[in-house]
Amino acid sequence: MEQTRASLEQTRAALRLRTVLGHLGRTSAGAYTAHPTTRAVSSTSFHPPQFQYTLDNDILSLEQRKFYEENGFLVIKNLVSDDDITRFRNQFQRICKEEVKPQGMMIMRDISTEKSKFIPSEELITKVQNFHQDEELFRYCTLPEILKYVECFTGPNIMAVHTMIINKPPDSGKKTTRHPFHQDLHYFPFRPSNSIVAAWTAMEQVNRNNGCLSVLPGTHKGCLKPHSYPPWEGGVNIMYYGIQGYDEDSPRVHLEMEKGDTVFFHPLLIHGSGWNKSQGYRKVISCHFASADCHYIDVKGTSQESFEKDILETLHKLYGFPEDASLKDIFRLNIQLVKGERTNL
Repeated sequence: MEQTRASLEQTRAALRLRTVLGHLGRTSAGAYTAHPTTRAVSSTSFHPPQFQYTLDNDILSLEQRKFYEENGFLVIKNLVSDDDITRFRNQFQRICKEEVKPQGMMIMRDISTEKSKFIPSEELITKVQNFHQDEELFRYCTLPEILKYVECFTGPNIMAVHTMIINKPPDSGKKTTRHPFHQDLHYFPFRPSNSIVAAWTAMEQVNRNNGCLSVLPGTHKGCLKPHSYPPWEGGVNIMYYGIQGYDEDSPRVHLEMEKGDTVFFHPLLIHGSGWNKSQGYRKVISCHFASADCHYIDVKGTSQESFEKDILETLHKLYGFPEDASLKDIFRLNIQLVKGERTNL
């Protein structure tokens, strides 16, 4: 009897979640599926004295603002056009084939293939970071349909602070394509966190089979936690830090998305992605934005110092970047204004 009651409650929770998510974009939520494993997310019980994580705007509905405030993420359906995604995909392929070589870009492989030798191709590259100098890819960061939502979190002065195309490969069986649960603020030497937001757009269907995002709703209300490399048997990709002492039984939501769907999320939201069990490559394009009114911090003596050490060693080895530089120096080279006026950053 208790088992039946629990099953009914789980079904009702899933239905409530589906109803809430239907408010996030298109009138039909049928193409979007989020799978709660322990509890559903909702905004119905949210009664804040004031909004803390969103700014007054004419873009988000009251329901959307409440949802983000409570959960730390918001999915907007069909936001980026097929034409734009095709252009981004084509440019990514040109980069993989070394037909173009934008300055400052970091090209990464999966740990399972990094020592292998292949002809330069899309199958070799798993991530392209810092594409600020690539005019075609950087268009993503300036799309009006993206920026109008970003402004709801950052305000009118907007900086693009970190860019990525992620090409999650079919897993070799060692589960190296997983990304451990983490908080993006671990990588950023500026504050306040509430003035930073990620835009993450599916370039094709993203689901649990090919390693969609998993998020822990409401964790954006916490603090930045210590991160380190998890002791996974198959190894961990460089810079893929995970939260120390993560409870694998924590409630989570799996964000299954269609091409063009975009999720905006807070830098303290705990999230990660599963391994790619499919035979294809899972592509997304992403940019972290921040208010130009943010200020830099010194990460020395904080939980972020280990990342600063790792990234400086990598950049020194690959590009001759000064060993005595700081994380702040790295970001100053890449941050670009995309809307409004430049202030602190």
